[in-house]
Amino acid sequence: MSADDPDPSSLANRILRRVDELIQEADRQTRPLEIDPYHSQLFELFVTADGAGYTREDAEEDLTPDGLCRALSARWGLTDAARNAVTRQTGLPPEHLARMRLLWSVMRMWMEWTYAWRRWEEFHRPQPDASE
Repeated sequence: MSADDPDPSSLANRILRRVDELIQEADRQTRPLEIDPYHSQLFELFVTADGAGYTREDAEEDLTPDGLCRALSARWGLTDAARNAVTRQTGLPPEHLARMRLLWSVMRMWMEWTYAWRRWEEFHRPQPDASE
């Protein structure tokens, strides 16, 4: 998924836009993404993205953890800032570093949800009765 997708009304772009809004709101409120209301709202977006097939590795619209990270990095200018920092051999400017931390938080949660979602059945199979 690219940050400048030609169809801003697509479900994938609406999810990405809402994730971006939640991250920015949490940042403005100086609240961690890992607590509600942000945590549960981000999880709802994850469930929607997964249900639409966007979290599969072969998805046309890529909202896997890596895809989400790439799209938000491009939107926020982090990709260019990181490239410039490497080229100039300097650190990231503070505003970009703060955004990077927010991105790591949401990406970590998205990765954990993806892992747990994929393994749900494995841990929720009926157990054989020990008396049999």
